[in-house]
Amino acid sequence: MAQTQPAKSLLYVGTYSVRGSKGIYVFTFHPESGTAQLEQTVSNVRSPSFLSIHPSGRYLYAVNEEDDQGEAHSGSVNAYAIDPSSGQLTFINQQLSHGQAPCHISIDRSGKLAFVSNYGSGSLAVFPILENGGLGEASQVIQHTGSGVDTERQDAPHVHSAVVSVDNRLLYVSDLGSDQIYIYQIDHQQGKLTANATPYVAVSAGSGARMTAVHPGDAWIYGIKEMSSTVTILRRDRQTNTVELVEDDVSFLPETYSGERSGADIHLDAEGHYLYVTNRGNNTVAIFSVGEDGRLTHRYLHYTGGNEPRNFLLDDPSQYMLAAHQQTDTITIFKRDASSGDLKATGDQIAIPSPVCLLMLHRS
Repeated sequence: MAQTQPAKSLLYVGTYSVRGSKGIYVFTFHPESGTAQLEQTVSNVRSPSFLSIHPSGRYLYAVNEEDDQGEAHSGSVNAYAIDPSSGQLTFINQQLSHGQAPCHISIDRSGKLAFVSNYGSGSLAVFPILENGGLGEASQVIQHTGSGVDTERQDAPHVHSAVVSVDNRLLYVSDLGSDQIYIYQIDHQQGKLTANATPYVAVSAGSGARMTAVHPGDAWIYGIKEMSSTVTILRRDRQTNTVELVEDDVSFLPETYSGERSGADIHLDAEGHYLYVTNRGNNTVAIFSVGEDGRLTHRYLHYTGGNEPRNFLLDDPSQYMLAAHQQTDTITIFKRDASSGDLKATGDQIAIPSPVCLLMLHRS
């Protein structure tokens, strides 16, 4: 059954403040042609790298990775209102991230809480979302401890992301420094996180847990490991909220590959049929089919069209994939075959300095 195209599609791009980047870029994306038109540049010189959109579609949030705020040299997080007609952004307020180098932000599915991952200091901060979409003072800051076997990159905890379960009850927090995926329960009434039946799952030593993707059925969780360029498969019991390791170190690189391993991003399509993961070492995206048992079967490997594919976007309504290249200052556009999961480059690219996060918002 063909999907109805939305009346207006908006593309939001977070960047690092290098090579002339202005901050956050807002585009109108045209699904009929696969092209984009710049509508707004939101000035922000503190590297507004990772973005998240409120479930209502009315607000956008950005972490600022520059550690120049206050005596603790904290990062910060900004809240913006999204104009319902144009999609353009208006600044609401800013809060300190209560840690260094915040690199990820997510919003719970009720739209009441924001979770900020502070990579540099290895902490996770929880913020209430106010009636006007702004961020309140942090209600909780959780400091992780521990280290890993790589003394250079894992000398301390490094919280890289926090991803919400489909039923909005659990939060999966990937810590690259300690090689662990922490699991917290979300207490919506108190606006805080509490201990879960399974507090964490350890992944292989030195692999570097980076980010997770949750299957639409909520029973399977897939975690990309940055330092090994492999995937971990977890299984959740929704009755007890226990989580177990099913398979570790599923490689998404060729057996003969000997170059840099630098896993970057991971996403499932909306139906949960295909899993996509990127490696910055050889600038590729790997595509797996997902079995009924949650296991992965490798299908395709594609060049992403640039250097360091930091983040990519799967847009199911339009069946496009967009890959952001941090080093070559481009976003490459692919058309996706929903039946096979395969990708085909359209030949179009968007030029933008150091793109590192892509989000699409559709208006009906």
